[in-house]
Amino acid sequence: MHGGSPVTDRVVIDTRADYLRAVEEIAGGEGPVAVDAERASGFRYSQRAYLIQIFRRGSGVFLFDPPAIGRFDELQAVIGSEEWVLHAASQDLACLREVGLDPSTVFDTELAARLLGLPRVGLGTVVEEKLGIVLRKEHSAADWSTRPLPDSWLEYAALDVEFLVDLRDVLADDLVAADKVEIARQEFDATVARPEKAPRVDPWRRLSGIHSVRGGRGLAIARELWESRDALARERDVAPGRLIPDTSIVAAVRTQPTSMNALAAQKDFSGRASRSEIDRWWAAIERGRTTTDPPVARGTGETLPPPRSWADRNPEADARLKAARPLLIARAEEMQLPVENLLTPEFLRRLAWIPPEPTTPETISEVLEQLGARPWQIDATAQSIAEAFVAAHQTPVAAESDES
Repeated sequence: MHGGSPVTDRVVIDTRADYLRAVEEIAGGEGPVAVDAERASGFRYSQRAYLIQIFRRGSGVFLFDPPAIGRFDELQAVIGSEEWVLHAASQDLACLREVGLDPSTVFDTELAARLLGLPRVGLGTVVEEKLGIVLRKEHSAADWSTRPLPDSWLEYAALDVEFLVDLRDVLADDLVAADKVEIARQEFDATVARPEKAPRVDPWRRLSGIHSVRGGRGLAIARELWESRDALARERDVAPGRLIPDTSIVAAVRTQPTSMNALAAQKDFSGRASRSEIDRWWAAIERGRTTTDPPVARGTGETLPPPRSWADRNPEADARLKAARPLLIARAEEMQLPVENLLTPEFLRRLAWIPPEPTTPETISEVLEQLGARPWQIDATAQSIAEAFVAAHQTPVAAESDES
């Protein structure tokens, strides 16, 4: 299990009867419950869980097949009020909630490692550093919708939870020693309480390479191709990039072929469905070419311009941002944690772009709270941000020349 030959007796629980027996065994265990989920990102359209792993002391490891089992309400009734131990909980909570599994409290070992200032926070690295156990991580990007799952994959999945509770105990002691227990509690609670992300406005604008597309007509073609691909991917439950990659969409926009044959002959228009669905792609290009409602150059919404453009577009905001950053970096170093965990970078940018009036620690604190900063983050940063903004206002030229 620690780098030798994999165990081959791991069994996937894929019937209701076996599932209910496993729930009884888990109920007979004690203490926190380690939880993990495996998806098929990059292979499937959906982000559903294709394997859910559970470990509890006194019970052992259980590997569940969610598509076969369906809802996990009985398991939720048993473990819902217990502390769940996950590594990078925010990545798994959505797919767990989809099948009825929803924690009331968590201990996130990845987040704890970040708060403790560990330079690398992957599960394998943290387990090796804290427990002296080497975990193989070769199947992390596997297609977990595969059936049957190979024995080596099952062993990998089991080990992802088998040592989580031990790791939790070591990290909990480290948090006590670092006087960061309350910080961790607030972060863990925020992870559980974080609302589901709202659907993106114009999600096609995240198309890789879209920045190179010029003009409303080109953007319209890119939009139509993206939406057509997305609809087909959803229908087939296939990752969109496996039908045609983003590079193919951008290539078609760049050349704007004049016929279906020209599109089919285009070598850089590739992908498993590039030719079998050529009618679909050509129809999308035609819609984009003839639309009377082409998209505007920049997306709607509340996205701020990139900071590199602030010096020209909003010099005062640029000065505020450049004055505040070094102070937050110094505060993060003092607290021995990453600056992005001290305060979400987007929060600082929003404050710098439009600061509250008057600019005081109290008004900064109010805005940070509205944005979603935790109390400990506000306590650690509001004073410094207010001082930096005031100093930038008083000496804008000096602040603007600060390259940090």
